[in-house]
Amino acid sequence: MTLLDDCKILELPKEEDPRGSLTYIYGNVQVPFPIRRVFYIYDVPAGKDRGAHAHKSCWQFIVAVSGALEVYLSDGREERTVVLNRPYLGLLVPPRIWAQEKQFTTGALCLVLASHDYSEDDYIRDYEEYKKFVGAVQ
Repeated sequence: MTLLDDCKILELPKEEDPRGSLTYIYGNVQVPFPIRRVFYIYDVPAGKDRGAHAHKSCWQFIVAVSGALEVYLSDGREERTVVLNRPYLGLLVPPRIWAQEKQFTTGALCLVLASHDYSEDDYIRDYEEYKKFVGAVQ
């Protein structure tokens, strides 16, 4: 069973010098999975959300590279909202956790690293179906 406590904020390396800052990410080093897919979300209109699904097998690591956003998380029993607003902090979201990105600031850029290639079969997009999948309802 996957619980909300399995979702973690991880601090990424931050190299600073007079020219600016640099952060890097290696699969199986800074994130605990091999990175198979990378995508980013941007130009989200005010009041619109992204995500609103869970994965059966895929791990995700979410970073607000620029700006800020909130991530609503649920394990079917408990829920929590995490604010991402630093480019050197990322949120680890294991499979079987419902995640929804919300409250994007103007110009926000959200980077997502995923452990699996895209497969629609891995997604659960209906919250009631999700609760049944994780055994939160009978």
